[in-house]
Amino acid sequence: MRIPRVTAPLAEDPPTAPIGSPVTGGARHGRPASTPEPDGEEPRSAPTLMDQMGGISGIVASTIPVAVFVVANILSELKPALIAAIVAGVLVAGWRIARKQPLQPAVSGLVGVGVCAFIAYRTGQARGFYLPGLLYSAALALAFLVSIIVRRPLAGVVWHGINGHGQGWRKDPRMLRAYMWASGLWTLVFAARLVVQGWLYNANQDTWLGIARLAMGYPLIGVALLGTVWAVRRARRDAPSAGGSTGTGAADPS
Repeated sequence: MRIPRVTAPLAEDPPTAPIGSPVTGGARHGRPASTPEPDGEEPRSAPTLMDQMGGISGIVASTIPVAVFVVANILSELKPALIAAIVAGVLVAGWRIARKQPLQPAVSGLVGVGVCAFIAYRTGQARGFYLPGLLYSAALALAFLVSIIVRRPLAGVVWHGINGHGQGWRKDPRMLRAYMWASGLWTLVFAARLVVQGWLYNANQDTWLGIARLAMGYPLIGVALLGTVWAVRRARRDAPSAGGSTGTGAADPS
């Protein structure tokens, strides 16, 4: 009499994915399904505009070479001031690389300092160091003004780009008006830079031009940011509470 042989499945055999279930890594019928990602890990999102700019530290660090040039130009002559600014730019870039921070802001800042120094060296005048900044302010003032005219306010585009949100805010008339107002404020900021610093540039007031460059930098940017936050929060507060949404998602600038 033959005794039937019974085989039990081994405990260590990997489970197979059922037919038709979604599997990754090419798992098919009878092949083990892919293992899930380790606990606590989430898919990495694309870097926001603020990340690409190096964050707050990257933005602040970009002004160090300019400040060094202003001080060195007051205490010394043009060439030593240019060398000091370039050395400061190299040190800032090296510091960011050593801290394994994004490389693009460091390289962009170093290239910017190099261009300013090259123009000042070629013209033989310290005011040439500030010429790219003047052109940049003029371009931004024009860009914000045009964005208001075409009803695509840059304040909203940039703000939501920095925070990594979409552009659904344009569907809400209140948010659109708020960002139109904020874009007008940014236009005034860059236009003021252009007028004041342009006048000092034409008057060949190198020292005062450098001081104005620093004084009209982050202080005015801070005013424009506060105005933008105030306008957007007011628009969201005045929005109808039905449904609890204004079409802007989680983009409240807080």
